[in-house]
Amino acid sequence: MSVRFVRSLAIAVLLAVVATAQAEPPADADSREQVYVIPKGTWARRMAGENLEILPSEIRLRIGVKDVLVLKNDDDVPQLFGPVMIMPGQSFRLPFTRPSRYQFACSLHVNGQLDVIVEPGPASGSDDIAGASAQ
Repeated sequence: MSVRFVRSLAIAVLLAVVATAQAEPPADADSREQVYVIPKGTWARRMAGENLEILPSEIRLRIGVKDVLVLKNDDDVPQLFGPVMIMPGQSFRLPFTRPSRYQFACSLHVNGQLDVIVEPGPASGSDDIAGASAQ
């Protein structure tokens, strides 16, 4: 093999490695899930009159960044989210594919409602990607 061929091969491999590294998501964006845990004892504390804020009244997600809502019920009683009853020890995973404002019935809120706002994803190649991953 000639030196020129080896050098060309090395450059091609290097370019392939660089291209692959740039295509991968940032290390902190390994999951597109936004997870909320309903702690054990939540229902009992609410029945005792404690004002708990387990979930914010509004959750913001972003397509392609954090676009999967996960609710994990560690409490002793079922929790209602939209038409779904999340039993103790279970998780409910809801992926979003379209930007919009969604309203769900939610037993964790005093007003019985949770708003999920799903925003459009960052433009391809945009500087906005770094900021969006931090959400």
